[in-house]
Amino acid sequence: MKSRLYAGVAAIALVASGAAAQDLMFAPGEGAFSWDSYNAMADATDLSGETVTITGPWTGNEAEKVNAVFDYFEQATGATVNYSGSDSFEQDIVIATQAGSAPNLAVFPQPGLAADMAAQGLLTPLPEGTAEFVAENYAAGQSWVDLGTYADADGNDQLYGLFYRVDLKSLVWYSPDAFAEMGYDIPQSMEELKTLTQQIVDDGGTPWCIGLGSGAATGWPATDWVEDMMLRTQPPAVYDEWVSNERPFNDPAVIGAIDEFGWFARNDAYVDGGAEAVATTDFRDSPAGMFEIPPACYMHRQASFIPAFFPEGTEVGRDVDFFYFPAFEEADLGRPVLGAGTLFAITDPSDATNAMLEFLKLPIAHELWMAQGGFLTAHGGVNLETYASDSERAQGQILADATTFRFDASDLMPGEIGAGAFWTGMVDYVTGASAEDVTQTIQDRWDTLQ
Repeated sequence: MKSRLYAGVAAIALVASGAAAQDLMFAPGEGAFSWDSYNAMADATDLSGETVTITGPWTGNEAEKVNAVFDYFEQATGATVNYSGSDSFEQDIVIATQAGSAPNLAVFPQPGLAADMAAQGLLTPLPEGTAEFVAENYAAGQSWVDLGTYADADGNDQLYGLFYRVDLKSLVWYSPDAFAEMGYDIPQSMEELKTLTQQIVDDGGTPWCIGLGSGAATGWPATDWVEDMMLRTQPPAVYDEWVSNERPFNDPAVIGAIDEFGWFARNDAYVDGGAEAVATTDFRDSPAGMFEIPPACYMHRQASFIPAFFPEGTEVGRDVDFFYFPAFEEADLGRPVLGAGTLFAITDPSDATNAMLEFLKLPIAHELWMAQGGFLTAHGGVNLETYASDSERAQGQILADATTFRFDASDLMPGEIGAGAFWTGMVDYVTGASAEDVTQTIQDRWDTLQ
C-alpha cells in the first residue's frame, strides 16, 4: 500500500506491518534530499501487491526511524515493507533461517554472524554489480566490499553484505574553551598529537582522560585504541591478517601498536589520576574531567556514542567538540578510520528484495535517516547538508574523507579472544605487564581454539 503524501514534516509513526498508510516525513522535492534518483526508481518500478520482510536489531525509536525510511520505498514501488526489530536478533535470525522461515532481508549489526551464516549456505549473494557499485560509490569503497565478502558453503568468496548505518570510533573529544584559553591547535597528525600531549604537561595540565572499566567487559576501550594504532602503523592487509590470526597476536606489529597505546596510557603525567587509574576508572565516567574548571584533562579518545555519558545539558559543538584521531604523517597510510556498522544481507531472495537493495543504494535511503539524527553513512553520494546536526555532519565528513575503513577487530575475532583474552590482556598491560607477555598469553589462548 502506498503511503499518503503531504507537505511538511510529520510525526514519525511506527509502521504496523502495512496495516495502514503512513504519512511521509517530506514530500518529494522538499528539502536537500537527492530526489532525482528516487523519482527515477519510482517511475520504473511497480511492485504492487508484493511484500518485503526484514528483521534486524533496531527497536523502539530506531525502528521508528528506519520504518520512516521504508515508507518511501513503499511510496515508490507500491510494495509493502514489514520490518520487525528484536533485541535477540542474533539468535532469532539463526533459528528462522534454519527453520525455513527466514525474512527476505536481515540486518546484521556486525559481519561475524553474517559470515558464519554464509558459510552454512543460509545467505544469498548480493546481485551482480553490487561490489562494483560499493567500490565506486562508498568512501574507502573497497574496504566495504571486503567487509561484506565471505566464503560460501563451498569456500568461494562472495559479496553478501551491503553496509548501511556506520558507527565512527576514530575520534578525540576535547573542550573548545580549554583549548582556546591555552592557545592549543587541533593536531593534524599523530606526531602533532604527541607534541600537544607533552605541551599540555609542560604547561601544568594533564592531557588525557582514559578509563577501561566496564563491568564484566572491562578492558574493551583499550582494544579500540590498539585497533586504531594498528591502522596507523601498519597497512590494512596487516590489520586483516591480525584479525584472522593469519598474523599471530604476538607479532611485532601488534606489540608495536599496543606500545603506541601505552605511550599515552602508561605515563602518569599524561593521564588523569595517573596510569594506575586507567584500569579502574569506568569508561562512562572517564570523560568527566574535561568538564571541570580548570579541566582535569583536555582530551578523551572515544567513539561517536560517548556524548550519552557527558554531563546533562552538554552541547556538542559548544561545550565539547571532537577531531579526527590523526594518522602518523611519517607512516604515509592515508586517513584510516575505525568503526562498526550494520549490513543488509539476503536470507530469502525475491524480486521485491532486489528492489529494496536497489533502493538502499540510493543516497536518499541514507539521507532520510540522516535527517532524523543518530545515523552516519559511508555512501559518497549523499548530501551532507541533510545531517540533523553540525556534529553529525562533521563526523560524516570524516567518513567521507577516509581512505581506509576497518571494522572493530575485537568484534571480528572469536569471542574468547575479542571479548575475553584481549580485554583482560589490556588490563594486564596498563597495570604493568609487557606487551610481549600480554600478546603471548592471548596467542596461547587462541592456539587452544584451533
